[in-house]
Amino acid sequence: MAKNKKYTAKTRNLGKQVFIVSLGCPKNFVDTEVMAGSLLQSGQFSLTFNQAEADVMLINTCAFLPSARQETYDTIKEAVAWKQRRPQNRKIVVAGCLIQWDKEQNFKTDFPEVDVWNGIDGVSNIAEVLTGGHAEVRNFADSPCYIYNENTARLQLTLPHVAYLKVSDGCDNRCSYCSIPNIRGKLRSRTLESCLKEADNLLSSGVKEIVLIAQDITAYGQDNDRGDTLAKLLTELDKRPGKFWIRLLYTHPAHYTDELIAVMQKSTHVVPYVDIPLQHIADNILLRMGRKATKADVMTVLTKLRQAMPDIAIRTTFITGFPGETEADFNELKELITDFKFERFGVFAYAAEPRTPAALMPNQIAGELAEQRATELMEIQRKISLAHNQSLIGKTLTVLLDEADGKNGAGRAYLDAPEIDNYIFVHSTCNLNAGEFYQVEITDAEEYDLHGTVN
Repeated sequence: MAKNKKYTAKTRNLGKQVFIVSLGCPKNFVDTEVMAGSLLQSGQFSLTFNQAEADVMLINTCAFLPSARQETYDTIKEAVAWKQRRPQNRKIVVAGCLIQWDKEQNFKTDFPEVDVWNGIDGVSNIAEVLTGGHAEVRNFADSPCYIYNENTARLQLTLPHVAYLKVSDGCDNRCSYCSIPNIRGKLRSRTLESCLKEADNLLSSGVKEIVLIAQDITAYGQDNDRGDTLAKLLTELDKRPGKFWIRLLYTHPAHYTDELIAVMQKSTHVVPYVDIPLQHIADNILLRMGRKATKADVMTVLTKLRQAMPDIAIRTTFITGFPGETEADFNELKELITDFKFERFGVFAYAAEPRTPAALMPNQIAGELAEQRATELMEIQRKISLAHNQSLIGKTLTVLLDEADGKNGAGRAYLDAPEIDNYIFVHSTCNLNAGEFYQVEITDAEEYDLHGTVN
């Protein structure tokens, strides 16, 4: 769990002490922050960053992929060993996505030592849930409906100058390989006013970078008739005064509009960076994936983004080894990566997700081949990343410093999202301060990181 030492010092001896483990993505981390806020607001609990002194271990789980589920299981096993050292005085609470993913509730049999299981709809009332009985499954629904708002108690556990703002939860895209709709439920968007009020609260507290997140932020507002859209939200956010960044994570190529791209282009605060998972480029694979966008659609969006913002950093992810992926399909994907030269890039080797249509498709690809193809793509990207970084040598970038130790520090330019992308290691003739913007001349480049001096 990210540390907030100032807050911990004030609350350390109030009530039972809770040690929180947050697994998975930034969207899940926001749920962790809401649970932390609920615990402190109740007055019955405090937070600790020392596992040995905790009375309760709260695990907010991820169940998105087999590797994530394995990490979840390993973490619960560690919690069981922790509890067994003081079995009469310790509790284990497991929350979040695992409960929603395992519809048969096999987890109750696998881990009888767990005291409370809590689904996504119980995020905001975790303090009440913690008083529950042995191995209860609370707030579980096949399709969760919870979404927090600006009035929800939430403890910011990120760096003080960086905060996530979740604009919606759930997803209606129903890609054939993805279990997220089965875990997080249908799309449910917050009101525009709620998002703006939370943004104002964050900015007034000193936040310098607001990261808008959701399963698909470009689908924001499509679940209701209020008329809210991402373009409208960005337009209103951009009216806020001061120097700060707005970053967009997790967009979908089928939901971009010319209006949205124009707003991004003209914005003062929206950095020219997007995370747009494309997953593949061959039309037959996109169709089988249920991506609702053809190769032509994808290339149109990518071209418009680059034309509108020539310096834009585009992060994407791809899946190799999807059922039916031929050598020709894979070569088409390689050609896109080689020619387009994405600034930021990740690859997943396909793994069949239970209860998804893709898991039942014919022509499943051997895992070894999927991994081999993923490795081949990352090798191509390694060279692209190095060449891109080398092209930045001699240029001056605005850097938001995340860490500072005297005259040395580490931070990020607009090119890099927190906890995901690359770092710029900075040196100055004067002492540096974390959470401040600096003009940094790039002096050296590695495959994924940069070095520079403050001007």
